[in-house]
Amino acid sequence: MTKTIENFLQYVKIDTQSCETAGVTPSSAKQRDLAKLLVSQLTRMGASDITYDEEHCYVYASVPASAGCEQSPVLGFIAHMDTAPAVTGADVKPRIVENYDGNDILLNEAKSIRLSVSDFPELKELAGKDLIVTDGTTLLGADDKAGVAEIMAMAEHLLTHPELPHGKIRIGFTPDEEIGEGADHFDVALFGADFAYTVDGGELGELEDETFNAAGAKLIVHGRNVHPGSAKGKMVNSILIAQEFQNLLPVFQNPMYTENREGFFHIDGISGDVEETTAEYIIRDHDKVLFEQKKELFIGCADFLNRKYGAGTVTVEMTDSYYNMKEALAPHAHLMENACSALRELGVEPKITPVRGGTDGSRLSYMGLPCPNLCTGGANYHSRFEYACIQSMETVTRLLVKLAVRYGNIKP
Repeated sequence: MTKTIENFLQYVKIDTQSCETAGVTPSSAKQRDLAKLLVSQLTRMGASDITYDEEHCYVYASVPASAGCEQSPVLGFIAHMDTAPAVTGADVKPRIVENYDGNDILLNEAKSIRLSVSDFPELKELAGKDLIVTDGTTLLGADDKAGVAEIMAMAEHLLTHPELPHGKIRIGFTPDEEIGEGADHFDVALFGADFAYTVDGGELGELEDETFNAAGAKLIVHGRNVHPGSAKGKMVNSILIAQEFQNLLPVFQNPMYTENREGFFHIDGISGDVEETTAEYIIRDHDKVLFEQKKELFIGCADFLNRKYGAGTVTVEMTDSYYNMKEALAPHAHLMENACSALRELGVEPKITPVRGGTDGSRLSYMGLPCPNLCTGGANYHSRFEYACIQSMETVTRLLVKLAVRYGNIKP
């Protein structure tokens, strides 16, 4: 078993699920369990400049430049330690399916849970490969423990192969990326890289240099509860008004109906009663103009309902989360060019796709650290049907080594 896979199988068993409502960083104390393990492993392998921000749960480290490459650019690799709140990450039971035959995979016989080719037809392309799957009751955690494992394996490889020319390599592991807070306390100056890659993508070959523009919105509807037996002309049912608001939004601008660069409104959660209902939304679009129009429409729907039911019936709290990193990365085209070239050297044709989401790199690119996104070899993130391909993960580790060497050969 390679170091990449050994790392991964160890990391996914550590529950690092983040929490959207915590209001602190890290949002869950259990993320520190993985951070401390990584610090210990980095120390044992001989990494330098190891810094553990214990308060906020960030890990930084270096692989020193090889002899003669001290003046080469400083290249960074970044991954996040948390897993998504959408599905539990506790008691993950990874299982290796060797020489996958291209058919459905029975994840859990007792619960009749299958990873179905009809639901996920891309599985057919992995016939003959080895897959890591769950038991169908948890997510796997390849998002982004695959990235963490690959970076750690790359670092150890460089440290044990001093003959490979490379500049100083900086490593960063962040908490809370899944709740949009991974860059909140990232110390760009301490990190000290000229540019970096997040290793937080999907299937082998995927590269991304653009993300959504993103906002989060909370809709709060204030109603009036009256006994239903005498409610005529008096009751204001906040649940129904929240439903009415949702029906005002464009039906097909919804994640269920969109792909590629098509934006959406997504209701992510709703709770309440007659008296008050709260709905959580995310708003996304790659195009900045369309993004602003979506936000205006959202506010406009609230204004319409306030005119209909009375001022203050509906309130909206809206905050921008991150912006499309495409513009910030434009002056650094070499990052994508070198990633594409390195993939082709590994026999993989690059697939440049827009991220239908965000990465830490979305914000870091605007914080002065140009940061496109690399694949990890995982798929079906945030779900019980998540899986990772062993051969793909091992190829990504080789990709990171190639990029380190490539930038090490750049002299001022």
